[in-house]
Amino acid sequence: MHNKKIVYLALGAMLLVLCFSARAQQPKKVPRIGYLSGSPPFSIAEHNEAFRQGLRELGYMEGKNIVIEWRSAEGKPDRLPALATELVHLKVDVIVTAGPLVTRAAKEATVTIPIVMAQDPDPVGNGFVASLARPGGNITGLSRIAPDLSGKQMELLKEIVPMLSRVAVFGTSTRPGNALTLREVELAAGAFGVKLQYLDILSPKDIVTTFQAAVRERADGALWFVTGSIGNPHRKKIADLAVSSRLPVIYFQRADVEAGGLMSYGVNVVDLHRRAATYVDKILKGRKPADLPVEQPTKFEFIVNLKTAKEMGLTIPPNVLVRADKVIR
Repeated sequence: MHNKKIVYLALGAMLLVLCFSARAQQPKKVPRIGYLSGSPPFSIAEHNEAFRQGLRELGYMEGKNIVIEWRSAEGKPDRLPALATELVHLKVDVIVTAGPLVTRAAKEATVTIPIVMAQDPDPVGNGFVASLARPGGNITGLSRIAPDLSGKQMELLKEIVPMLSRVAVFGTSTRPGNALTLREVELAAGAFGVKLQYLDILSPKDIVTTFQAAVRERADGALWFVTGSIGNPHRKKIADLAVSSRLPVIYFQRADVEAGGLMSYGVNVVDLHRRAATYVDKILKGRKPADLPVEQPTKFEFIVNLKTAKEMGLTIPPNVLVRADKVIR
């Protein structure tokens, strides 16, 4: 009987060792990130690569110690809710959103999975966070808010068009953050003594007619705030229209200038997507989105396309060129 007890105890100990050994050999759970965007991947390839780079800098290698579920609405915003729901069903650890319409879809799909905004023009106004310092819910990330941006753009436009008196403002009234942008433009217009002509672009088919309206009203220059699925896939067409209309346009995204636009001054959005990776890292290490303050832009860039200026018969003053971060010749 005594020997049987010893055998049972030995077997028990062996089973316990085997159990612990099996548990130790179980592979560590690989974090799964959902990356949701509205624009076609080709139009935001630089943003996606910047996010990957940010992860690599923090030691995450896609396909090795992190999985990224890439989802794009391909320029069709009505597809966003289904894609956000799909990511929730995949039980991803974090959802990264590229733009306010995307964040809205993710917010409506989950109140528990952390959401990281790669960029947003007005996180408080859009109802995504309670405040920038204390977000308070399951959403945090990066804001594109830069209050003096419109003033800088207007200043650059005036240096290139000294007789600037009438400025066309291309925007999308349904775009989150549009009202805030307009308020800032109005303040800048007051400071420079120019009149504004607001042109609403609600879909790509409005692009040609709004350019015609700007020419009809004899605009001396223009500010371009149309983005996302309405503007991004049509950058080349927009740049060509500006040239053929002889309308000096200043954009806020460098990609518009690389597609043939005249110049851009704005937040370095590529840098924001790279920085989104730091939020993912903190959340995977146990931090709560509610306690991670929303950060604002720290990098801005000014790009000039001299080739386009020449086509338009415009001279870019040397004191403006010297301030450019990049000159396309």
